[in-house]
Amino acid sequence: MQGNTLSRWLAAALLAASQVAFAQTKEVTFAYQDMLVPFRTVIDSGELEKTTGYKINWRQFGGGGDVIRAMSSGDVQLGEAGSSPIAAAASQGQDVRLFWILDDIANAEAFVVRNGSGINTWKDLKGHKIATPFVSTSHYQLLVGLKQAGINPRDVNIVNLRPQEIAAAWERGDIDGAFVWDPALARIKKTGKVLGTSADFGQAGYPTFDGLVVNAKWAADNEAFLVALVKAIARADDTYRKDAAQWTADSGPVRAVAKWSKADPKDVPAAIALYRFPTLRQQISPAWLDGGAAKALGDTAQFLKEQGRVQEVKPDYAAFVTDAYVRKALAR
Repeated sequence: MQGNTLSRWLAAALLAASQVAFAQTKEVTFAYQDMLVPFRTVIDSGELEKTTGYKINWRQFGGGGDVIRAMSSGDVQLGEAGSSPIAAAASQGQDVRLFWILDDIANAEAFVVRNGSGINTWKDLKGHKIATPFVSTSHYQLLVGLKQAGINPRDVNIVNLRPQEIAAAWERGDIDGAFVWDPALARIKKTGKVLGTSADFGQAGYPTFDGLVVNAKWAADNEAFLVALVKAIARADDTYRKDAAQWTADSGPVRAVAKWSKADPKDVPAAIALYRFPTLRQQISPAWLDGGAAKALGDTAQFLKEQGRVQEVKPDYAAFVTDAYVRKALAR
């Protein structure tokens, strides 16, 4: 009798231990940035935790380069990064997959120079102190702009600052210009002029986007979570597209975006309008996950190699892009 009791106790203990272990696997650290996008309403609502049962640790990072480094160390399983840091990660052999286009950056990033700095054109930048988050899409576009203007980057004092640091440095008068995104962009525009936007570089053959990337091994073990994630983001984007006029400074969605991005609510509506958010169907089109994104990553990597930012360019970046989770979301 005692043997049976002991056996039952051991069985119950093993079951409890396995359940704890399973629960522990349903946890993820998600790296997000301060871009002003509808996805912030999903974070604020807690709906993803409710629908998936996962514990999600939302960690804010200052730039895509920081996100990629955190993923490389294993501290983060998935997160937001621009096309430039994603291209760099893939080129370095990091086992990541781009699975969602968070936004087409369009006009949402810009190069601004300080009023009174004496800078009127790109050719005036020599000797001036310009800030941008290194290994970001803004950094990439700054280098493109310098190349197009025939300026050696070494002739410009380019400093690595995160967006919030850029805004603070600008207000102190420490920098003459910056290439960055909102909410920092809105702050520096007040006393500066725009010399170029991400849309300008996109039209010139250097498109940029922000995407969601995930550790490939983690993705293979957590497919259902990723499908739920893209469905939730697609719903948030669709809500914005349909009711953009209702996203005013005092509205619930805008307050949620401002809260998570540390922005002034009054700056949010105009900032969101600068982006383009691909639908589920558009995600799997040749323009994005079915070819276009891989080509953009390859072209970006080639440019970064020319600039000495990466050592190797992969023959094909399609291996680092997947539309599997979007397709499954559409099928359910």
